[in-house]
Amino acid sequence: MISDKIRDILNEQINKEFYSAYLYLSMSAYFSEIGLYGFSNWAKVQSKEEIDHGMILFEYVLGRNSQIHLGQLSAPNFDMNTPLEVFEQIYKHERSITSAIDCVANMSEGECDLSTRNFIDWYLKEQIQEEATVSRIIAKLKAFGAEKSALYLIDRELASREYSPLEY
Repeated sequence: MISDKIRDILNEQINKEFYSAYLYLSMSAYFSEIGLYGFSNWAKVQSKEEIDHGMILFEYVLGRNSQIHLGQLSAPNFDMNTPLEVFEQIYKHERSITSAIDCVANMSEGECDLSTRNFIDWYLKEQIQEEATVSRIIAKLKAFGAEKSALYLIDRELASREYSPLEY
């Protein structure tokens, strides 16, 4: 069994992961509305991955004989202007998720819960990858995004992203 503090912070993280899925799904809809179907695909795949992240945490909490307390999801709030601005908001959001996961890791150490600390390492590595991926897309959008033909090529590239379920 995990401590109440660890249970609570993991439940908060589950909610953050599900909110992230909701946020990415709203971004996917926005990109579809403006005809950037590759960008829409990228965000939709990201939404599915965030659900997986939440479910991995969900199963972990249950597996440690603790309780799940799901919170209410707020409506996503982001400014939908240019693809660059949306991806800059994505980067900011991912940085906030990284910070939250850092807090889970820190609390796990403070509570001497090495099982949770070890478990959360996967999330720490995942966040490094997610931030790097978004940074690369931002770099391309800054370098070429104002050019419509370049935006088309970036859209085609993002259309090739495929979802593969994570094991939990």
